[in-house]
Amino acid sequence: MTRLPSFCKISSNLLYSCKNRSLPLPPQVEFSRKNDPKPVFDYSLLRHYLSKRWHQEARNFLEKNHGVDFHERLVLWTSLVSKYSREGYVDEARVLFDIMPSRNIVTYNAMLSGYLQSGRLNEACQFFEQMPYKNVVSWTSMFRGLADSGRNDDARKLFDVMLERNVVSWNSLVTGLISNGRLDEARRVFDQIPNKNLVSWNTMIAGYAKNGRMEEARILFDEMECKNVITWTSMIAGYCRAGEVGEAYNLFWSMPEKNVVSWTAMISGFTWNGLYEEGLLLFLRMRFSDVKPNGETFISLAYACASLGFLSLGKQLHAQILIKGYDQDDFDGRLCRSLIQMYAVFGLMDLAHTIFDKNLTSSDSHSVNSMINGYIKLGMLHEAQTLFDKVPVRNRIAWTCMINGYLNAGEVLKACHLFDTMPGRDAIAWTSMINGYVQNELIPEAISLFAEMRSEGVSPLNSTYSVLFGAMGAMSYLDQGRQLHGLKSKTVYEDIVSWNSMIMGLSDHGMASETLKLYETMLELGIHPDSVTFLGVLTACGNAGLIDKGWELFSTMTNIYALQPGLEHYISMINLLGRAGKVKEAEEFVLKLPIKPNHAIWGALLGICGLSKTDTHVAKHAAKRLLELDPLNAAGYVALCNICATSGRHIEGTDLRREMSLKAAKKTPGRSWIILRGRVDVFLSGDRLDPQVEEMLFILSGNEID
Repeated sequence: MTRLPSFCKISSNLLYSCKNRSLPLPPQVEFSRKNDPKPVFDYSLLRHYLSKRWHQEARNFLEKNHGVDFHERLVLWTSLVSKYSREGYVDEARVLFDIMPSRNIVTYNAMLSGYLQSGRLNEACQFFEQMPYKNVVSWTSMFRGLADSGRNDDARKLFDVMLERNVVSWNSLVTGLISNGRLDEARRVFDQIPNKNLVSWNTMIAGYAKNGRMEEARILFDEMECKNVITWTSMIAGYCRAGEVGEAYNLFWSMPEKNVVSWTAMISGFTWNGLYEEGLLLFLRMRFSDVKPNGETFISLAYACASLGFLSLGKQLHAQILIKGYDQDDFDGRLCRSLIQMYAVFGLMDLAHTIFDKNLTSSDSHSVNSMINGYIKLGMLHEAQTLFDKVPVRNRIAWTCMINGYLNAGEVLKACHLFDTMPGRDAIAWTSMINGYVQNELIPEAISLFAEMRSEGVSPLNSTYSVLFGAMGAMSYLDQGRQLHGLKSKTVYEDIVSWNSMIMGLSDHGMASETLKLYETMLELGIHPDSVTFLGVLTACGNAGLIDKGWELFSTMTNIYALQPGLEHYISMINLLGRAGKVKEAEEFVLKLPIKPNHAIWGALLGICGLSKTDTHVAKHAAKRLLELDPLNAAGYVALCNICATSGRHIEGTDLRREMSLKAAKKTPGRSWIILRGRVDVFLSGDRLDPQVEEMLFILSGNEID
């Protein structure tokens, strides 16, 4: 008969033993090498006995395989308690603890640590109370367990009654207080520590740095006699987090010793503060210093490449991540998220989607938002909606991105449906919807939604007022504008809306010099401009033909204030270049935009072509793209016809007008309006004359009717 291998015998015996408890299982014995007869026991069998609470079988196993020496047996059994606890078999460890014939303080501490490490705090507290004797390790373990679980008051009470304390105990108390935001109390405890060690100082300095209290952190740093790389790195990261990059950089080069963590902290500090080029340059210096980057380094570099538009470098970084295997150690998913955002910014959604699908378990709302944003910028609303419907949890940013995407595409009904079903609508979502109504020339709906926003108890933002002020100015809603201004004056928001209103007003009236002076005054007073401010100054530069100043402001908007240009800013730049006669440069600007140009952008480019007789090829290209997106765009046909007429191509112009007629593309007539006694009177080009129009014209001419 064929003999079964040992593991088969044990498996069959195990099954039999589960049915018949009276038959104990023999231990599995293995030999590491032929000349070494010392057995290595399979303790999973013992764990099985313990899980079934078969005390006698477990004792027989231990006594048979661990000899009779009392001390040796105590050490080995205690190590098993610790082993099972670390591996999560806390109940089995407790059974083993209970059947031990004798225990020492190490055994008790091993069992206590098992409860604490597995998060079973109540059982740990009960066990701690029942311990016949405790040492400083026991007290400190129990104290740290309470502090780590947020029970700081209980931890402090325990600390106060501790019979014996060491520096680890003191440091644990400081750490617990800092982690729960009780920084001042942590400092008082720090000052009481009798023999501070390096950990004491680093803990307190890191606490100040993470909470932005860099002055206090610096005082401790300067008092510290012996610093290590952790001390220096905490200070560098703290200064970067507080926006004091120059101070961090000076400290970085003062370090006597740098490691990959300190290099990465400084590189990350640059990218956190929008200094992407500096971050990449420091990375090159790091490589020349023979310090190898880690996954954290590449996270910052990916964001830097995305912000600077360095696609080739970004792909090289991704290749290095794959070669070094950093993607395999991306346990928190942060590296994956940085790559998804990088490719989404570049518009390479296939690559972004591939990474997203491979890391579904670690992808979070940040990755989802990056994907949706990327699709929307490319006009891929269907793909964005599919992903939006697919993910189980969607935050407010995802909802708002989808709403903005539909509004920018003119699909107002879909945006309204999303907005109506959005849970927890905040002021940003309301403002986005109001702005979308205004962009789609639904001014009464925007005003009505603003009233609903206030009735829902949502406080308007500065940008909410800015949007409505602009809309009311464009529609000459003077009375409503005054009411809105009165409402705004009663709020406590930063008064940037007033500055923007003045800047936009001066700009609309062609007063470029006054607009720019007001902008400079605003900066001198420490008021940060927003996207509305830059729209006003860019428009002013366009009206005055200040092309260099316009480029400078556009660069300042993105690089200094990290504001993402909107459609209106791009159109302002196109008009600026067109007024300066730089039509080719305007076309290049459009082709390099980070978003897919829509009909408004192509229409703006076509519009400036009418100012030049030499760039008809640009006009043809713009008109073709415009009419592809909007085949019934009468303004596009008219502009192209005018260009043909200007360049002497009358036959081509006639053909275009015939095509326009066949497609029933009609130009929207010009109109003007006036508000009188709360009623808006609108006059369209081609209207039949009002019966009283002759009287009105006569009065306007300065005469009177008898």
